[in-house]
Amino acid sequence: MKRPSRARLLPPDTQRTRTLSEAEQTLIDQAIRCLERQYLVKQDVLTSPDATRAYLQLRLAGLTYEVFSLLLLDNRHRVLLYEELFRGTIDGASAHPREVVRRVIETNAAAVIFAHNHPSGVAEPSQADLRLTQRLKDALALIEVRVLDHVIVGDGADVSLAERGWL
Repeated sequence: MKRPSRARLLPPDTQRTRTLSEAEQTLIDQAIRCLERQYLVKQDVLTSPDATRAYLQLRLAGLTYEVFSLLLLDNRHRVLLYEELFRGTIDGASAHPREVVRRVIETNAAAVIFAHNHPSGVAEPSQADLRLTQRLKDALALIEVRVLDHVIVGDGADVSLAERGWL
């Protein structure tokens, strides 16, 4: 029996910056399912930042609008759920701390990884990204939930705020 995916996604996107052939889209869909089996369905511990970034690249790269998402983790850093919380425009998505905290409480997550894409393709974080990360981190600290990272996905590249020492 096939187990359902534990990812909660916004409605399917059809707006990619590059048009993919049917074979390419099928390959990407297979890669996502493979990563979900490895990291979401089995609930393995996230021990590799590279695998996490690869998963987020597959989910967020190439979109023509901004998406803010969460990886919700248990106290052993096993993935409980990947969820796209907010969808924005070509240059921003409003992420509301109240909604982030609500989802964290609903899933009983002990830790989170934030992720969003930059449709421009440039993954460099803006001052707004840094301020939002700090606001979300402060809000989650009140309920003793750890923010492990905020990954910004660009076109073939990504930036980890944790790796840069900004968390």
